Amino acid sequence: MKYRKLGKSGIKVSEIGFGAWTIALDWWTARNKKIDDDEAIRMLKRAYDLGINFYEMADMYGNGKSEKLVAQAFKDMRGGHGVGGVDGEEIVYSTKWGYDMYTNKQVGHSELPQKHNDSKFLEYALQQSLSRLQTDCIDVYSLHNPKMNAIKNNELFGSLEALVNNGKIRSHGVALGPAIGWKDEGVFAMENRNITCLQTVYNILEQDPGRTFFDVARKNNVGIMVRVPDASGVLTGKVNEKTVFDKNDHRSSRKREWIIEAMQKVEKMKPLALANGWNITELAVKFILSQKEVAVVLPTVIDIEELETFAGMSDGKFLTEKDIAEIRGLYENNFDIKPFASASASTSISPTS
Repeated sequence: MKYRKLGKSGIKVSEIGFGAWTIALDWWTARNKKIDDDEAIRMLKRAYDLGINFYEMADMYGNGKSEKLVAQAFKDMRGGHGVGGVDGEEIVYSTKWGYDMYTNKQVGHSELPQKHNDSKFLEYALQQSLSRLQTDCIDVYSLHNPKMNAIKNNELFGSLEALVNNGKIRSHGVALGPAIGWKDEGVFAMENRNITCLQTVYNILEQDPGRTFFDVARKNNVGIMVRVPDASGVLTGKVNEKTVFDKNDHRSSRKREWIIEAMQKVEKMKPLALANGWNITELAVKFILSQKEVAVVLPTVIDIEELETFAGMSDGKFLTEKDIAEIRGLYENNFDIKPFASASASTSISPTS
């Protein structure tokens, strides 16, 4: 496993992180059930053995379940401020806040009310996460899918800086969503706030607004955290034009037309993958890791086999500048494929991711 600095924080994180929402929710057609707690603990411990030191959570994932499971897995392995861990590095706790899960119940994948502009709620939410994680300091504390009015709230970010100064958190960031996009929010946050990281959807098939974010991140020393690197399973081969998602599956918003077009684009990339000795999934992850602004990739994993596969892709081998340019050129020309009329309307991602 290779490691990178998480923006200006200087925190050293594994290139492949563990996105802990899969162990707290049941939004997977392949499973049709929640991952049980014992299996979740095995997955977390295996991730640690593989060199993964970055664990990405949110308070609302399973109403605090992701945080509780991570705390259980690493009990007595992490000191109050992250002492110990993988390869001499800390076990890094990254969690998110902002949705009012305490007085509202989520129905399906609907969004809960947000309370990012309430400093008292910030303090309350942080204390609850600290308690669930059984720690006195969170390494990365991010706003979860904030709107522009929250990002422009000077009082809120003053409160976050105060939490850094008093040792309750080591750094803070912004996680954009729920759908791909939020360009203005991301750019403003990086240019005007002292954030360590920005989390966004980015993959070979969905490169915007990520490319804009990379330029701004480089100038402001912000680490990019990438989610949905596999385009909801299209780039792993687990989703194709015949796939039918259960209504509870978080990917059910992906239209069939979008998937058909995406599969055609995958065919266009196979020669490049083969030339490098990789499959499409490896090419997809290598494309992301080949960009220095990326600090950590958060693949969706639902079992140990997938975890081991993605961890093995952090091996220091990257695409050449020529290969990157080729992929970007294909993207800019829609891979020379005539798009379906409605395909572009299918880029939404789960509202709590």
